Amino acid sequence: MPTHPSSDTGQDGPPTRTRMPEGHGGHGVATRRTKPSRALVTVLGVVVLLVAVIVLANRGNDNTASHSTTGGGAKGTNANPTAPTGEKPATGNNAGIPAGYAKTEQGAQSAAANFAVALGGDGMFNADRRHTIINAIADPSAVAKMQAGFDANYSKAFLTGIGLTEDGAAPAGLTFVNRTLPAGAKIDKFDGETAGVSVWCAGMFGLAGNASTKPVTNNWFTVTFTLKWNGSDWKVLDTGQTKGPTPVSGDNPVSGAGEIADAVKGFGGFTYAR
Repeated sequence: MPTHPSSDTGQDGPPTRTRMPEGHGGHGVATRRTKPSRALVTVLGVVVLLVAVIVLANRGNDNTASHSTTGGGAKGTNANPTAPTGEKPATGNNAGIPAGYAKTEQGAQSAAANFAVALGGDGMFNADRRHTIINAIADPSAVAKMQAGFDANYSKAFLTGIGLTEDGAAPAGLTFVNRTLPAGAKIDKFDGETAGVSVWCAGMFGLAGNASTKPVTNNWFTVTFTLKWNGSDWKVLDTGQTKGPTPVSGDNPVSGAGEIADAVKGFGGFTYAR
């Protein structure tokens, strides 16, 4: 958390002794109240002025916390210096997936990151949910091709091989874990109407539970997207995936199956933004 300089302007030291006019400092003579010096009046005036300026500035920031909507995401002239500088990632959602992105490089990267999460989630293992996801993120011209490709990937034989039922559910007593966590995104190509975006991700996959023979593991991969601006939002034309870049694994002790299952159920996801 950022620290702020103290507003205390007091000074430590001995109390100031008031000098009396000559001829009036003897014993038994009443002292005269001295007038505030011009310097003290000036200092008080400056302090009052500074306080007024700070109050007005804070009011201005509260009311006008504007941000630029350009690709650079620069702050507005009246923006609070501690406020986020990027664009609002999405203005709505479609089938539970963030939607409504800006027609900028930042907007394309935010869209791709959230599309990677949707395509890398456990919903893709159920046919109905998978079709809903693809219809929500794909350009109409690409829906049929994407659905056919993913339906082939998530065949009944594949689901059975990884320990799931034919509708993509985990067996009783186990928790299916499939979560994608974007680590970063970059623009590979951008012309305003189409965008090539790469999203570097970490992922978790497996079955959590004491009887699991396929424990949850983590991996790293990069998802690539070709996006098209459809007049109001970014949609997917094509997508692919490659392995890595993969960092060296740390030395954290492996958590138990119950802890992993509880974490997946208890920790919700995010809307990602560039």
